[in-house]
Amino acid sequence: MTFTLPLTGEYLSKLNSADLVRPDQLLGAHVMTENGVAGVRFAVWAPNAVHVAVVGDFNGWNAFDHPMNHTDGGWGFWSAFVPGATHGQTYKFAVTGQDGQTTWKADPYAVASELRPKTASIVWQDQPFTWSDDAWMASRDQSDTKPLSIYELHLGSWLRGDDNWFMNYRDLAPRIADYVEGLGYTHVELMGVMEHPFDGSWGYQVTGYYAPTARFGTPEDFKFFVDTLHARGIGVLLDWVPGHFPTDEIGLARFDGGPLFEYADPRKGFHPDWNTYVFDYGRNEVVMFLIGSALKWMEDYHVDGLRVDAVASMLYLNFSRKEGEWIPNVYGGQENLEAIEFFKRLNAVIHHRAPGAIVVAEESTNFPGVTAQEGLGFDYKWAMGWMNDTLAYFLEDPVYRKYNHGKVTFFEVYRNTEKFMLAVSHDEVVHLKLSLVGKMPGDWYAQRAGLRSFLGMQWALPGKKLLFMGQEFAQRSEWNFEESLPWYVLDYPEHRGVHDWLRDLNRLYRGHPAMHRGDHREEGLSWIAGDDRDSSVYAFTRRDPETGAWVLVVSNLTPVYREGYSVGVPVAGLYRVLLDSDGGEYGGFGTMQDSLNSRPEESHGQPQRLLLNLAPNSVLFLELADQHAEALGTGDVPQP
Repeated sequence: MTFTLPLTGEYLSKLNSADLVRPDQLLGAHVMTENGVAGVRFAVWAPNAVHVAVVGDFNGWNAFDHPMNHTDGGWGFWSAFVPGATHGQTYKFAVTGQDGQTTWKADPYAVASELRPKTASIVWQDQPFTWSDDAWMASRDQSDTKPLSIYELHLGSWLRGDDNWFMNYRDLAPRIADYVEGLGYTHVELMGVMEHPFDGSWGYQVTGYYAPTARFGTPEDFKFFVDTLHARGIGVLLDWVPGHFPTDEIGLARFDGGPLFEYADPRKGFHPDWNTYVFDYGRNEVVMFLIGSALKWMEDYHVDGLRVDAVASMLYLNFSRKEGEWIPNVYGGQENLEAIEFFKRLNAVIHHRAPGAIVVAEESTNFPGVTAQEGLGFDYKWAMGWMNDTLAYFLEDPVYRKYNHGKVTFFEVYRNTEKFMLAVSHDEVVHLKLSLVGKMPGDWYAQRAGLRSFLGMQWALPGKKLLFMGQEFAQRSEWNFEESLPWYVLDYPEHRGVHDWLRDLNRLYRGHPAMHRGDHREEGLSWIAGDDRDSSVYAFTRRDPETGAWVLVVSNLTPVYREGYSVGVPVAGLYRVLLDSDGGEYGGFGTMQDSLNSRPEESHGQPQRLLLNLAPNSVLFLELADQHAEALGTGDVPQP
């Protein structure tokens, strides 16, 4: 239940001084009773306005009926109580700037908004909803030794209903829960569920930082979605965009007739690449607006974390700007010191107020300490370097891969400088970049084998996992945000095989502690063969730092069959195959191993060796037979 604070100088002062972390409990529209009269209290921050009125269904959209008053203290807040206004009515603020121009603005703190192309805010009083996830919320654990495997999805194109229209959060919830649970993911990450006017922005040009988009239903419908996934043991992460906002007239842009939420100087306050404004992280009210948004989703909607978009664009004043197009900081440097302090405050507040929630940075540079507690304080950082290097390697014709052998191993040089997440997101499968399987060289069989081996390496290397929807079943077309995924292809064995491979990778990753407990420890990975560039073979072990249990990974990343390939192992014994991407059930040839007993012969600096038959474009996972690791399990994954 949303809490409403009294509109007093005490709380307005706290907001002005950045001491009020939930400003939405003060500003916006609140259904209440005042002096025995039922109505709605409206409040907004517009310090440079000369006049503000609230207009809506309750006054026939007449800007003269309900002028707003300056609140005490001179901090630039306006308020009005409208008797008879009620839940479900639409409204805007008519804001007159110092130039005499009046613009009708949506409420920055609105909890609900009209479905685009309409743009009005909606008075929203919490409707009855009973959460059933107390146990989930109490047991959330952000320990980096836990498995974290994320399915990134776009609700508007994961599955559509009749006439290619959006489905409701309540209809999507059980379908997504069934599918994601069956695939073995721990979390979903939702693209663009905060209100936005333009479908083509995918939700990254936000006008409603406190409102679930009306495309899929009401705030309570969204609560149902989160509650349903929690009941199935699946966490929910959201994409969040505190770096910039659109120029739409109804939104935050020039809110009171001039720069307010954005920096005044366009060399700091405008993104020429994206045609968007940059938040002013030096203004307390702006910082609290953003932190309040983050807490709204975590506290009121029980989401389990945020993936923060475009962090590099916030950290650097010269991001995507030429010389003379940016303003150095007070020390003459390129870092945005205000944004750095914002991130530190944001992450500290989230970790204090939302125990167990995580915050992930999409940060593409080598900025130091992104995930350090004494640094920016994020829990994880997307491994953009790993993603670019690995994709570049797999896109190469296999004939030339030996010349780029180091692209696969280079991640080992810096993987412990941050807590990394190995993410392959929607950005890699749009704008003529092709789908993942479409990137792979060769014929259709070779492309699927290449995709299976790519996913095998992604899941084998240290770091948490993220994959965008559709890639798990070898979607051949690029992602289209305007239509459903091509679910029919799962009726074909070649697509179903890739899908089942991803399912079993998740089961291996979650079921074997060696595959995840050492994700951010030096001893979590040991290379056995990282320099056989002529064969394009890699061999390494993943190890549980606590118990010493380990899994051997061997990959052959060319379309050449290698019989009796020698791989050194540290312990004598019988080895068993846990997973083989060339298995017939995954669409491969089903290459058989002649013998998995080790031989007392030195290889790769190890006292024993295995002679393995390595299928073309394949990844093998093996373990010593007496380690008694948890079984993978079996079963089909429900299809939407």
